[in-house]
Amino acid sequence: MSQSAPQRSLTASDIRARKGADPLVCLTAYTTPVAQLADADCDLVLVGDSVGMVLHGLPSTLGVTMEMMVLHGRAVARGLSRALMVVDMPFGSYEESPAQAFRNAAHLMAETGAGAIKLEGGAHMEETVRFIVDRGIPVMAHIGLTPQAVNALGGYKVQGRGADADRILEDARAVTRAGAFSVVLEKVPAALADQITAGIDIPTVGIGASSGCDGQILVIDDMLGLFDAFKPKFVKRYGDLASDARTAIRTYAQEVRARSFPAPEHVFSQEEPGTC
Repeated sequence: MSQSAPQRSLTASDIRARKGADPLVCLTAYTTPVAQLADADCDLVLVGDSVGMVLHGLPSTLGVTMEMMVLHGRAVARGLSRALMVVDMPFGSYEESPAQAFRNAAHLMAETGAGAIKLEGGAHMEETVRFIVDRGIPVMAHIGLTPQAVNALGGYKVQGRGADADRILEDARAVTRAGAFSVVLEKVPAALADQITAGIDIPTVGIGASSGCDGQILVIDDMLGLFDAFKPKFVKRYGDLASDARTAIRTYAQEVRARSFPAPEHVFSQEEPGTC
């Protein structure tokens, strides 16, 4: 009996070739178990610097370090067999110069086994993106609302309204010229996202943009409903895991206090082997 060939991981070239085809499904992941859950249905899994806020309780992404991205990148890599893994470049690791950016991108790739890196910025990062791509590292760009620049942008506001649309358009053209294989459009008006998607030849991946983008990405903890207070407009909740977890924890606490857990079926006798 012949055996089926092992499943091949998607590459940046595969993602690039999906322009105008079936929409790309993308989610974040920061741990091995979550990566395993996402792998079968996602084309791209992003180890986002949002890990700082989601898992480490930081107020923004600015405090995320290279060491954190390596740690979580390694964990996610262990859980993927199909999806392309992209790892975010943390704040301060690529802005100084193209050479600095390449050194840190190469470090991330070597330490995590990522298939690509992602960095924020448009026209002002064109030279850096080109420098990295020319040296063999695929780059996913990120324009519109760029969280690492939140202080300069004056908060987490929609970008590209009115006359500002020309800036975002030029950002999209710049990263395309530089050789990025795809670009995230975050929190830009839908009409502008559609214009960009039609006007560049690399896939656009929307988050708070438009259903007309070539793909969509969300922070997995947001779409699973693991947070009560944080409910951005662009997130649809596909689960309510925070409520489920709270109910489970409350029930567990009640049973422990009532000594109804562990029950006889959860403990071992003298005779039976001590296995799981």
